[in-house]
Amino acid sequence: MTESDINLKGKNALVTGATSGIGLAVAKRLAANGCNVAISGLGDPDAIQKLLTDIHDESGAVALYCDADLRDPSKIYSAVEKLNRDVGDIDILINSAGVQHVADVVVFPVEKWDEILAVNLSAVFHATKAVLPGMVRGGWGRIVNICSTHGLVGSSGKSAYVAAKHGVVGLTKVVALEHAQRKITCNAVCPGFVDTDLVRKQIRNIAEQRNLTYEAAQDEFVSSKHPSRRFMSTDEVSSVVLFLCSEAAAGITGSAIPVDGGWTAQ
Repeated sequence: MTESDINLKGKNALVTGATSGIGLAVAKRLAANGCNVAISGLGDPDAIQKLLTDIHDESGAVALYCDADLRDPSKIYSAVEKLNRDVGDIDILINSAGVQHVADVVVFPVEKWDEILAVNLSAVFHATKAVLPGMVRGGWGRIVNICSTHGLVGSSGKSAYVAAKHGVVGLTKVVALEHAQRKITCNAVCPGFVDTDLVRKQIRNIAEQRNLTYEAAQDEFVSSKHPSRRFMSTDEVSSVVLFLCSEAAAGITGSAIPVDGGWTAQ
C-alpha cells in the first residue's frame, strides 16, 4: 500500500498541539489525504493564521483553528461542540498536545505536575469523551494518541511526563476495548526523541548544565537512548499516524506502537 491508496476525503479531523512539531506534521499529512482539519495549539495568532492558509493552499482542505485551553475541560467540550456545528462530527482525533518539565521527584514543582497531568493525560480523556458520540453516530472513527516511548519505559527526572504517558497508553487500551465491535479504533504512537521545540529545550538545558556545545549535548542525548543514533523525524511519525487512520489499519486497535530507533528493543 502506498500513501496514494489512502483516501480520507470528507473526513473531519481534530489535531491538538498542532501549531508545531509532530501535531503540525500530522495535520498537514491528513489534509493532504483529503481531511478537513481543525488544529489547536499555542502561538501568535498571525502565525497560526498563516499555518491555516498554508494547509489550505497546499491541500485544498478546510483548515480551522480550535481555540481551547486544554487545561480546562469545559473549553474542550465547548470547542468540540462548536466544530460539530460548523463542520460536522469529528471522525479523526489526534491527541498530540504535550508539555514537559524535568526535575527529580523530591524537588518537582507541584504546579508543574498538575499542568503536565492536565495537558498530557486529562485532556486526552476529555477530548476523546467529547468526540466519541459523533463517531458512534457516524459508525466510524479513528483516535490516535501521540504518546511517547515514555509511555512504555521510564527516565529519571520525568515523573509527571512518564506517569501521564503511561496513563495515555492505558486509556488507549480501554477506549479500544469499549469500541472493539464498532468501526472505531484507538491506538497510541510512541515516538522516541523527535527534533521538536520540546526536545531542543531539554538539549539546551543539558548543554548549559554540563558546559557542552549544543551539538555535543545533542549527540549524547540521542545516542543514550536510540541505537540508531539519530532523531526520529516528524514525517516518520506522521506516516504511522496516517496509516492508523486508514481502512488498511481497521484491525489495529489498542496498540502502542514505538517509533523510537530501537530504544525499546534494548
